[in-house]
Amino acid sequence: MEQYFLRMQRNKEKKSMEKMGESNQCKRKLRVCVATCNRADYSKLAPIMSGIKSHPEDFELEVVVLGSHLIDDYGNTFRMIEQDDFDIGSKLHTIVRGEDEAAMVESVGLALVKLPDVIQRLKPDILVVHGDRFDALALATAAALMNIRILHLEGGEVSGTIDDSIRHAISKLAHYHACCTRMAEQHLIAMCEDHSRILLAGCPSYDKLLLSHHREDYMDIIKSWLDDKVQEGDYIVALQHPVTTNIQHSIKIYGLMLDALISFNKKTLILFPNIDAGSKEMVRVMRRKGIEQHPNFRAVKHIPFEQFIQLVSHAGCMIGNSSCGVREAGAFGTPVINLGTRQTGRETGENVLHVRDADTHNKIYHALELQFGKRYPCSKIYGDGNAVPRILKFLRSIDLDEPLQKTFCFPPVKDPISQDIDHILETQSALAVDLGGTNLRVAIVCMRGTIVKKYSQPNPKTFEARMELILKMCNDAMRDAVGLNCRILGVGVSTGGRVNPQDGVVLHSTKLIQEWSSVDLRTPISDALHLPVWVDNDGNCAALAERKFGHGKGVENFVTVITGTGIGGGIIHHNELVHGSTFCAAELGHIMVSLEGPECMCGSRGCIEAYASGMALQREAKKLHDEDLLKVEGMDMKLSEPITAAHLVSAAKMGNSKADAVLTKAATALGVGIINILHIVNPSQVILSGVLASYYQAPVQHVISQRALFSVQNIKVVTSDLEEPALLGAASMVLDYATRRIY
Repeated sequence: MEQYFLRMQRNKEKKSMEKMGESNQCKRKLRVCVATCNRADYSKLAPIMSGIKSHPEDFELEVVVLGSHLIDDYGNTFRMIEQDDFDIGSKLHTIVRGEDEAAMVESVGLALVKLPDVIQRLKPDILVVHGDRFDALALATAAALMNIRILHLEGGEVSGTIDDSIRHAISKLAHYHACCTRMAEQHLIAMCEDHSRILLAGCPSYDKLLLSHHREDYMDIIKSWLDDKVQEGDYIVALQHPVTTNIQHSIKIYGLMLDALISFNKKTLILFPNIDAGSKEMVRVMRRKGIEQHPNFRAVKHIPFEQFIQLVSHAGCMIGNSSCGVREAGAFGTPVINLGTRQTGRETGENVLHVRDADTHNKIYHALELQFGKRYPCSKIYGDGNAVPRILKFLRSIDLDEPLQKTFCFPPVKDPISQDIDHILETQSALAVDLGGTNLRVAIVCMRGTIVKKYSQPNPKTFEARMELILKMCNDAMRDAVGLNCRILGVGVSTGGRVNPQDGVVLHSTKLIQEWSSVDLRTPISDALHLPVWVDNDGNCAALAERKFGHGKGVENFVTVITGTGIGGGIIHHNELVHGSTFCAAELGHIMVSLEGPECMCGSRGCIEAYASGMALQREAKKLHDEDLLKVEGMDMKLSEPITAAHLVSAAKMGNSKADAVLTKAATALGVGIINILHIVNPSQVILSGVLASYYQAPVQHVISQRALFSVQNIKVVTSDLEEPALLGAASMVLDYATRRIY
């Protein structure tokens, strides 16, 4: 009996050991091979390598070094990998010297000859490859043909050179993607990549640069690379690479950049270009101009990434065409001048000024004058400092048993918009369209809010005639804009009624504009003018105008109330316009202040508009006139003259108690409505706009001080100084978004 129980115990232990073995086998370490080709990709790969190395229970790290890392002329940068305490499993000399197109092709071929042996020996589960270099294409090709899974970093981006083709080719070879931005993710989806295999991680280099940005020894680093007299923000970092699809033009731009930097007369740290075709000629240009001996310049082949971060973050400006300028520099708000087409299409913060057609020394010099010494808001377009934890989690989730075959989908993609030096040298302007109940107006409005030229016509009564007139007036304005040196960035439309600004559609119109419901304004105007088009309600446009040009500039929370023919307005909350779930968040004229008040045009009763609008006052003025109670002695009123709200105001000022009672009631209704807004939204300021604003300002302020909660009684009510809020608001939609100043 004892032997039986002993045997059972041994069987249990054996089964337990087998289960543990199976469990360990299921959780075996993922063998990850990271391949780095140059100093630039290593700055992105090093944080991932450190993360993998710090989790030996989950991963085995293999490091392969090739490309310009192993060339003396480019700093033998493989040594910094060794200094970072990474064991290099293989070093492959894959660069065929010559720095021309043929040498690049031969280098890819040489890498393809050498890589199979390395991959066969290491047997990685997954190869991590970065970016858009020709060496990376060789890596991805070899791994894909040998059925090794590939994780591609920074796919889906656009930069406007042969790098785009290489990057997208690597994305098609890769099985998994870790991209940096939402737009890059959308590009990958549009390229038919499986959404479930795409990780929106952010840029891994941000993990390091955001941590090491505020180093106490940054001045020591600056002085070690420049000289002891250099001050923070008083030097330039220059880094320009050849564009392999137009080598001669990129060499010309390089020479013009050097001439502009010499003329600008500031200390400049200039890095040698990368190994692409054309780099040798660029170095010759540098040496012909005596840059290495020039007292204002320090020319270097390589700077460790941690030190390079400090130099860029504290520079007065960065110039060239390196991706660092449009990516990492944005994290510090460093002003950047991007020369030529190498980064065309890349997402940028507002710190980047493009000089795409850098055809003169003066244009580059002018860009330096515009940018040097500025400071911009820090941008996190490319990352938030948490990319590596996301990537490690993504690696752990990879199922090695799932098939390598991809699935596909086809979503839409939006194109990025960036600044351009030509836009600044010309007057950046917008076409503003205001659709009122009586008139249709179009204006050319420049960035400062100046109306350069204005056009006005009676608003037609039918949809077809109205659209025809809008397009004709816009085309006339476009032609005039050329002669006025105005570059039109887009069209902004302000219209009465309820508007869906996302789709550019008028959902429901006011009774003043006929045949104007369920109207798509964006599509026909955009198709005819080939410009982006923004559409919004006239009240919202008035609020946008105040935010950009008026009393709302720099105010985080405010409300604009239009007091005109009707009552409308817009709400700015945390610097953003509030539209609401069905786009009627700021129908301020239809706040009810009485259950049994006069009938409103909306069909309800007791709305602010039924008491305080121009139409309501005109109605009351006609009643008094019909009863012969309006006119007072000394009041100038012709018999044939139509009765308006102005007559009511004039009569009240001249002592007509009946007229004064009507206006007091109207001001009280408006004040009570505004108190409701204050209690719900709690803005810090109320701006009255429109023809009745100056009359209503003091009475409304008085009503608030008497009837509002104590905490909002001191909120100021001010009158707008803007003469054309609808046109300026329509223009601001274009100027804010088309120039990327507001996100």
